[in-house]
This record gives sequence, structure tokens and C-alpha cells, in this order.
Amino acid sequence: MSSIIYGPVPSWRLGRSLGIDLIATKSKVCSFDCIYCQLGNTIHFISRRKEFVSLADLDRELRTVKDVSIDYATFSGMGEPTLAGNLGRAIELVKSTLQVPVAVLTNSSLMPREDVQQELALADVVVAKLDAPTEQLYHSINRPRTRYNLAQIIEAIKIFRSEYKGKLALQMMFLGENKEVGTEMAKLAGELSPDEVQINTPLRPCAVKPLPPGEIADICRAFSKLRGVVSVYEAAPFQTSPLNSSETQRRRPLPESG
Repeated sequence: MSSIIYGPVPSWRLGRSLGIDLIATKSKVCSFDCIYCQLGNTIHFISRRKEFVSLADLDRELRTVKDVSIDYATFSGMGEPTLAGNLGRAIELVKSTLQVPVAVLTNSSLMPREDVQQELALADVVVAKLDAPTEQLYHSINRPRTRYNLAQIIEAIKIFRSEYKGKLALQMMFLGENKEVGTEMAKLAGELSPDEVQINTPLRPCAVKPLPPGEIADICRAFSKLRGVVSVYEAAPFQTSPLNSSETQRRRPLPESG
């Protein structure tokens, strides 16, 4: 719909979701270079927050979609949303303008920052990525360019969980590299006590192959004692829904891609 707003698109976790891209660049800007990212390799590595999209521009675009029927407005897009220094004010603006719940998909890389936690707390739903139980796997899968190690990120999610009043979901992407550590991932999820655990595998075109339903089912069994566990294969039609032509040209991720 614009360089800032896209969709609505169907999300297997959030229903009919309007995407909001506070990065809004032509190529991916991120603090990670995840091997499964559907946007390809990270071209611009950034770990410091700054303003990419002004609130005035966001406000103008939001007014054009006030009458669109959606379940959520979701901050995602061409990079990590928490890199946007005005994320908190943008969340407040979206809530006041659209009067719908707001979700933020984050790779968790900046969660140790107090300002990031304060701004994420303004959202109704935070979906935090966690793909590995060890530092070695973390670097192998997410290929981070941030000063925080995995232990610091995990501790930050624990702190955020203890204070956050909204819904916290953990998105765990499983692929060949981490399919054997389901038990360790389940233990980690139990320690973090999220409201929901999303067991994912990359079904959209990317550089790695997804795990088949049987292997995802085996992984889910390791999470059987946890509440709110959902699997991507429970809603596969959402994952394979086509993008509209403008989104395809920009290689926009659907809001649940994280």
C-alpha cells in the first residue's frame, strides 16, 4: 500500500494483519543475518537505534487505512523493528489512530536495552525470536552483529516477561541445524514462561529447507508440558498465501515471518 504500510495479509498467529515497516528501506537492515531469512542476506548491518521513518509520514499513511478491517497492526518489514528509535511513539500513534491491538515481531537482539523493553511494553503482543539454546548455535543460525550474547538476551527476555502486561510469544524457528535440540529449547521456553510458544520452520522460499511435518511433530512433543504451544503446520495455508504484486516486488515479509 505504501513504503511504510503493507497488507493486510493473513497471519497464522495474528489473523488479518496490517504490516507497518518503520525501517522502510529497499534492502534489509538488521542486526542479524539469519540463514533462513526470506529477504536474503543482510546488506546493512546496524545495531544502533535511529529514526528511519518520521512520525509525520507514518501518521499520513495511517489515515489512509483507518477503515481497513484488521485484527492487528504488526510492526515488521525490511528489518528489525526495535532498531527504529521512535518505535514507542509509533506504537502509541498506531493505537490512537487505528484503534486496534498492536503486535511487534522482534529478533530479540536489542532486548537487553532498557529503552527497548520500555517501548515494547506499549504493544499488546510481543513476538520474540529465540532459535538456539547455545551460543554456538545462536551464531550459526542467527549470525548476529550485536554486542549482546545469547545469555544476555535470554536474561533480558526473563526480565521483560516479569514486568510485561501484554501477551509474550516466543517464536522458535526449527531447521536442520537445531532440530536435535528440541528438548533444550523446550526447557528454555519453560524458564522464560511465555504466554505462547510458536514452533516454526521456514515454509517460504529461502536458502534452507523446512523440516517436514513429522519432524516438527516430534519437536512439538518435547514441548508437551508447556502451555500455548502452536505449530506452523497447524495453519500452513496462511504461510503459503501469495503476496500481492507490490509486496512481491519489495520482497516484503508477511508479518509472522519475524
